[in-house]
Amino acid sequence: MILSFKNKTLVLILLIYFSSLTFFKTQSNPPDCFETAADRPELYLPLLKNKNIIVAANQTSLLKSKKHLVDFLVENNVKIKSIFAPEHGFRGTADAGEHVKSGTDAKTGLPIVSLYGDNKKPKAEYLKGADIILFDIQDVGVRFYTYISTLSYIMEAAAENNIEVIVLDRPNPHDGYTDGPMMREQWKSFIGLHNVPVVYGLTIGEYGKMVNGEKWLKNGMTAKYTLIPMLNYHKQKRYGVSDKPSPNLPNDKSINLYPSLCFFEGTQVSVGRGTDLPFQIYGSPWTKDFLYQFTPKPTEGAKDPFLNGKLCYGENLSQYSQDLRGINLEWLLRSYKSYKNPQQDFFLKNLFFDKLAGSDELRKQIIAGKSEKEIKESWKKDLDNFEKIRQKYVVYPN
Repeated sequence: MILSFKNKTLVLILLIYFSSLTFFKTQSNPPDCFETAADRPELYLPLLKNKNIIVAANQTSLLKSKKHLVDFLVENNVKIKSIFAPEHGFRGTADAGEHVKSGTDAKTGLPIVSLYGDNKKPKAEYLKGADIILFDIQDVGVRFYTYISTLSYIMEAAAENNIEVIVLDRPNPHDGYTDGPMMREQWKSFIGLHNVPVVYGLTIGEYGKMVNGEKWLKNGMTAKYTLIPMLNYHKQKRYGVSDKPSPNLPNDKSINLYPSLCFFEGTQVSVGRGTDLPFQIYGSPWTKDFLYQFTPKPTEGAKDPFLNGKLCYGENLSQYSQDLRGINLEWLLRSYKSYKNPQQDFFLKNLFFDKLAGSDELRKQIIAGKSEKEIKESWKKDLDNFEKIRQKYVVYPN
């Protein structure tokens, strides 16, 4: 069909008109506008109406306005029974492994129950009268970071007491890939409850779905579980966190290096606790082949740091710019080869290293002089098998 000049003009005007509508719609609501689940109250506030709520939260439980989730819920007349606080406490200032006391939130007057120390799993008495546990804590996507264990114990207690768990999802800074040795049954602990690799490539909300779907709770129980998803989240993209997840992960740099450097916590090498660069440097008094020097001293979040007051020789990685999409074993292997202390072995006597690694295999491989390539090759079969499980619970696109 051949259009006349008049008809062509009309078609052009209509095209411009509809294009402008699309433009303004896009401008007011950009297609890639990202929101955490906490910033989507229209999805979760209706579920909380007229219910008695326990909130599992810490200093990262912030909306984009920087308002704390608990304060936001109080303003919206949500009936909060109490607050569950994970490792490092509700305000996130406690050392790793430090006993956190229960108490009262000064701002809201709400009771705080610590889910750490001897009370990692909520007792039935703490759940009495509750309908829902609302969980909103920023995780870092690494097996030995304990917030996934806290979520698992909450789900287990909720299943036992017929209480729903609602998770407000947040980004995983190590999403979209898996790496590291697999957790073995014999070495399970609070820093590794499930048979997953060190980096498991799921958000905390997806991880909870996996725990439920694989029946990893005690006696194969399942919790009533609701995931509130993020908006426009992509697993290969990196998003900044709302606040530091713990005192010694103060920024994106330390979070990026954490899966690779945390193995040092089971050795005679410091990862910079008690310095301005935690999890961005490493060193010890017995690795003098390295040029960089630092001395750990007491700080907030590291009141008695490992190798306190001792001059350490190591490496400064604070300018390391690569977004790690895999565990770097180079630093660990280099330190082991450089270590010279006839009085003490490189690995701590309590073999905490094995708990971090998930078995004694990695320690034995290092002692045997295996290369990074050889060690990583030994992980491949387990990672391939885990991927079949992981794919069942992926919610977000790559």
